[in-house]
Amino acid sequence: MGLFSFFNQEIAIDLGTANTIIIHNDKVVVDEPSIVAIDMSNGNVLAIGERARQMHGKTHQNIKTIRPLRDGVIADFDAAEKMIRGMIKMINPNQRWFNPSLRMVVCIPSGSTEVEIRAVRDSSEHAGGRDVYMIYEPMAAAIGIGIDVEAPAGSMVVDIGGGTTEIAVIALGGIVCNQSIRIAGDGFTADIQAYMRHQHNIKIGERTAEEIKLGVGSALPDLDNPPPDFHARGPNLMTALPIEVPVSYQEISHCLDKSLSKIESAILAVLEQTPPELYADIVKEGIYLAGGGALLRGLDKRLTDKINIPFHVAEDPLHAVARGTGIALKKVNEFSFLLR
Repeated sequence: MGLFSFFNQEIAIDLGTANTIIIHNDKVVVDEPSIVAIDMSNGNVLAIGERARQMHGKTHQNIKTIRPLRDGVIADFDAAEKMIRGMIKMINPNQRWFNPSLRMVVCIPSGSTEVEIRAVRDSSEHAGGRDVYMIYEPMAAAIGIGIDVEAPAGSMVVDIGGGTTEIAVIALGGIVCNQSIRIAGDGFTADIQAYMRHQHNIKIGERTAEEIKLGVGSALPDLDNPPPDFHARGPNLMTALPIEVPVSYQEISHCLDKSLSKIESAILAVLEQTPPELYADIVKEGIYLAGGGALLRGLDKRLTDKINIPFHVAEDPLHAVARGTGIALKKVNEFSFLLR
């Protein structure tokens, strides 16, 4: 059995705009930022994942850090292939001499076009995948949360990732109605950068904006246990002299308000398309939040107040999609109707 399983490796990949997670034998074996650093003089990969993220925004002209995925889809085919290949190597770094035939299940945004699906399939095959299956993200999230997707009852999942927010109503093993909007974690980060520029005259990079989001990101202007202010440092836009600005969670909730309102509108648009019987199930069961964006302080409360349906944050929302992809991999034959 040992040798056979060694020849037939199976992995599930949550190929995200912000993070890529790989599951092998029911365990998360790789959880790294989706970023790769490439030496421009010879095209070699210098670093992948966390090591490449530390270089991001700090490189000279010979090194380029690339985020191969934008808005949930592959934007740089070559870099994506190098990144997937490198991350698969991380599972078993000592295995140099033999590339096993891989069976992969990769999840994709529900709004992907045929061309975008093809790009993911080709990248995965070039990185060593022999049988490559695709599963839609909201379906994987629902399976990962523990919803019985084959039941004749409606469940609704809102998966706020790095590049896209996926909203879907699921019943009888299929997606009844869905919407994929390109407002998500990266959009929040860009909002924070723009806000700091306009409001405080300070120039901050993507990484600092990300730290502000994690440190004091909030969906509500008044929280029960507020986080302490975040001190952002950077150059003054007028004078280029260094300044330090304290940022409060109230400011961030104000600056994210527009993007969050768009997510609310998209959720309402999906509810509008939902058949009444399924709508009744959703009102009873509530709506599940998954993805990194679900960790935004007070988001579930804001959405519950706005839409009048209870919102539940999935446990470990960051890994919900990856877990669901892993379960689909184990039950490939059982879930064949979900895979493409």
